[in-house]
Amino acid sequence: MAVQTWLRRARRALLATGTTAVLTVALIAGTETASQAAVQGPCDLYASGGTPCVAAHSTTRALYGGYGGALYQVRRASDGATRDIGVLATGGYANAAAQDAFCAATTCVITVIYDQSGRGNHLTQAPAGGAAPGPDNLAPATAAPVTVAGHKAYGVYVAAGTGYRNNKTNGIATGDQPEGMYAVLDGTHFGGGCCFDYGNAETNNLDTGNGHMEAIYFGDSTIWGSGTGKGPWVMADLENGLFSGVNAGYNANDPSVSHRFLTAIVKGAPNLWAIKAGNAQSGGLSTYYNGVRPNVAGYNPMHKEGAIILGIGGDNSKSSSGTFYEGVMTSGYPSDSTENAVQANIAAANYQEAAVTSSALTPGARVSLKATTACCTADYLRRSADATVAISPITSGSPAADRSDATWIVRAGLANGSCLSFESASAPGQYLRHFNYQLRTAASDGSTVFKQDATFCLQAGHSGQGYSFQSVNFPNRFLRHYEYTGYLAGDGVGGNTWDNANYWAEDTSWLTAQPLS
Repeated sequence: MAVQTWLRRARRALLATGTTAVLTVALIAGTETASQAAVQGPCDLYASGGTPCVAAHSTTRALYGGYGGALYQVRRASDGATRDIGVLATGGYANAAAQDAFCAATTCVITVIYDQSGRGNHLTQAPAGGAAPGPDNLAPATAAPVTVAGHKAYGVYVAAGTGYRNNKTNGIATGDQPEGMYAVLDGTHFGGGCCFDYGNAETNNLDTGNGHMEAIYFGDSTIWGSGTGKGPWVMADLENGLFSGVNAGYNANDPSVSHRFLTAIVKGAPNLWAIKAGNAQSGGLSTYYNGVRPNVAGYNPMHKEGAIILGIGGDNSKSSSGTFYEGVMTSGYPSDSTENAVQANIAAANYQEAAVTSSALTPGARVSLKATTACCTADYLRRSADATVAISPITSGSPAADRSDATWIVRAGLANGSCLSFESASAPGQYLRHFNYQLRTAASDGSTVFKQDATFCLQAGHSGQGYSFQSVNFPNRFLRHYEYTGYLAGDGVGGNTWDNANYWAEDTSWLTAQPLS
């Protein structure tokens, strides 16, 4: 209202002197300035609230209205060359086309996630730690495609064994200093191991005791703590404990959450901390805990050390999984009103799941599925004589029966028409399904269970190659070959030998090939 009044007064004054041209320039300049000022990112909102960002990481968009630098760096496998991926415009969204062009005909991994705050708190490949050797794996650059405000972008897909870290930071809270943090995550991608974290950790990669961490945790581990339902939960990793409230173990106010895009918040101050979360696509935040530090020795006061981790625990525990799109850490304890404004900003960014399609995987098409793991690049997914499913090397010169066993007819998903089912070309009427987590073919009995067991949703390949196939009824499990046998497998979790984290991303990534028969 004040701006409008000023413009009216300016117009009257200028018209009185006949300077309409000057008025036009002034109005245009004023409109452009207002437009630029209206572009705000989460870190502009935190700064306005008196709790500025001291680390700001995202592979999808600028987190400041004035940020026009690099978001992340990728390295391609073909020649080891690297490229920084920036934004389409200042304050805007990732230039995914630049990544696609650079990584064409090869694969890329994310080597650096740049800090937009100007403090140099970049995230790079995590080294070894007390819980696990290193260096950790790097995330494939194409495994988590999304759109943000209609623009294509990629998140950071963390399979078990993947991790990023910075032990020499600038401005991150230490000791009992106050801080806040949020992360936007994939609420459907999680694990039960330790620990998919983002936040403050030890600077020596070791477990140095209670209270030496303060990080967002997301997953369904119940070893140290849990909330209601079966999980996953947003909790705080405070070292030697995943806390969902004031008590060690179970806290009833921390619910299971499963939003496709999830905003997760943890913040802490002297003898005060909180957990919040919400749907990153719409609506507000819910407070799951807000109160004093846990009633366990060592957490009041805190002993934070100021390193930053992503995808791992403070001692390099790296047996869990998740997907990260953006997150920040602040100096000071953010107010509820600031966090509400940040949540509104995140929702306005309009995160959406990117459609993954393949012309070779349309209903009615015949296709063969080729393994991508280095051991097995001549192997195809095939039906065996006993109706189990395995991989084996097959060529155009193989017997006709073998080529037929390695050919599948694509059908619309029996349990979900937007997903896929695979009918055996060698045994018409029999479908690829999982049973006790092993793959086999069987004729449909018309039951809901069978239809779900035989339906798989298409995703970008976890290794950066081809496609991965997600179970519709076990969304954390995918078609995998393990020791040449076909399974439905989780990435490092699940307790079965075929859930082994080694080569999981490669073993669950498949190339489409011309049908062998």
